[in-house]
Amino acid sequence: MEMKPVDSSNVRAVGYDDESNTLQVEFNNGSLYQYFDVPRYIFDGLIEADSPGGFLHQNVKGVYRYSRV
Repeated sequence: MEMKPVDSSNVRAVGYDDESNTLQVEFNNGSLYQYFDVPRYIFDGLIEADSPGGFLHQNVKGVYRYSRV
């Protein structure tokens, strides 16, 4: 999955797979998580957000199933 760097104090990079609707998030501490059944517009919003970490907290965490990779 292609990862795109983001400007965030908490998140290093994000990626998205259109076939499986999987969002992948790499945090600055090196941990990697995949969030499942995430609509494409959420990924687009995350990429465009002024605060990717804040967007992730408000729109992804606690909403979508996830797994640490």
